[in-house]
Amino acid sequence: MAYNPNKELKKYYGIAEVAEQFNVAESLLRYWEKEFPNIKPRKSGRGVRQYTKEDIEEVRLVYNLLKVRGMKIAAAKAVLTKNRKVASDTSFVIDRLQSIRTALQEISRELGEL
Repeated sequence: MAYNPNKELKKYYGIAEVAEQFNVAESLLRYWEKEFPNIKPRKSGRGVRQYTKEDIEEVRLVYNLLKVRGMKIAAAKAVLTKNRKVASDTSFVIDRLQSIRTALQEISRELGEL
């Protein structure tokens, strides 16, 4: 069987991993699950949350609306109800721009050391 570098190594992520990825508390993720029905991680027999990549993308979208753009929960729900595609695309662009900014800051720092 050939090696596939694009294959995901992990199918499920724990709530602690997801919380760390977004630098938020686990309790906030549990709260968002109640407020945003599209965030629905699978729960094991013992009630342990298991997030898929799709769940994490939903969290990313909510995080972007609430934490990055500063919306209130009601406004974020309205955006997701009316135009999910635009909100998703905007979230992707903002994430990409932030990663470019970080890369440029690193380049600037390295050039400053020369």
